[in-house]
Amino acid sequence: MENSRYQFSKLAGKLKSSMIRELLKYANVPGAISFGGGTPDPETFPRHELAQIASEIIEKEYKYTLQYSVTEGDPELIKQILVLLKRVYGIDGLSNENILITVGSQQALELVGKVLLDPGDYVLVGDPEYLGALSAFRMRDPQFLVVKFENDGPDMNMVEQRIRDLEESGQIRYLKFIYVVSNFQNPSGITTNLEKRKTLVEIAEKYDLLIVEDDPYGVLRFKGEFVPSIMKIGGIERVILLNTFSKILCPGLRIGMVVADKSIIRKMVLAKQGSDLCSPSLTMRLAARYLEKYDVLEQIKPAIALYEKKKNAMVKALEENFGDLEGAKWTDPEGGLFVWFTLPEKYDTMKMFRFAEQNKVFYIPGEAFRPYDQPSSSMRMSFCLPPVEDIYEGIKRLRDAFEKYRISGEL
Repeated sequence: MENSRYQFSKLAGKLKSSMIRELLKYANVPGAISFGGGTPDPETFPRHELAQIASEIIEKEYKYTLQYSVTEGDPELIKQILVLLKRVYGIDGLSNENILITVGSQQALELVGKVLLDPGDYVLVGDPEYLGALSAFRMRDPQFLVVKFENDGPDMNMVEQRIRDLEESGQIRYLKFIYVVSNFQNPSGITTNLEKRKTLVEIAEKYDLLIVEDDPYGVLRFKGEFVPSIMKIGGIERVILLNTFSKILCPGLRIGMVVADKSIIRKMVLAKQGSDLCSPSLTMRLAARYLEKYDVLEQIKPAIALYEKKKNAMVKALEENFGDLEGAKWTDPEGGLFVWFTLPEKYDTMKMFRFAEQNKVFYIPGEAFRPYDQPSSSMRMSFCLPPVEDIYEGIKRLRDAFEKYRISGEL
């Protein structure tokens, strides 16, 4: 029961626990198979290399690693990030002043909200959309302009129509940015194609809007051709790029980054000072020395091959167990960590969850990724953590749970 003696803020009164965090508590029961969290396989972490580097930097660089750092982040790590930006995206000509190191990409999202959003402002987002972004932006009490996600990215007709409607109502100045996870979107696994990226930039330029491009999964490509980033197309004055080392190195380091125009970075630095003063010196320098010593894009290749094998297993298991269910469909991503599985429209994956729990198989209901409160017949299925044999067994359990749900009458 809430203790009413305390005078909480209006924001505190609106806070809700993360649906993902709450649901995944159940996944720790013995014998459970979880497709819930987007948790990288720990066997892909370069633990031996990191252990050796950690020992060296604590002994030899203790004056930095055990001390406070500057808010902007470790200059040694920023140097390595600038190299990666050129290698991965072909983005050149940036300086240290265009980079901010954050405590994971979640802090980057929170800082975007802090420096760009006032209560009542508008943000254009997708349906479905990354829950972490929705949660971070909701801290600023905005209004969401929602567009449907198609098989190749946001519905661009809806994007322009939503913006045009706002312009006609005289509210366009309150639309602060368009948010998009450009590659292998969380939760759908969908990649926004090149034409839609170009169109998105054209629309942003037409209406003088910012685009926030979130790309934590872009280097985890199994097959298909690389698609130029929205920042590469639109430039640093039009696009803010967010990224993280959680998926290509390890999440325990808690290192994210913002790449943006200097004036935006400066405001974020000031906002970050009020949150945590600086990111941890030890983990930043650890990442910097690892990137200096090893080619992370080469080092990640075995992990990419492993994730492709697991993704193929999940798609095959879905075909074997749900291929006969008319109206069922799923994405088959070319990279990333997620498959988006959709049942026929009359079913509600939130209601189905308790039947899955009884079968000790777990997923995240699609309702968690909607910018508004409405049931969903979809679910996010993460294939990165369970072994291949557990993926096959988990999908069998899921079909059994579905049958129990279907005959229960709880539709």
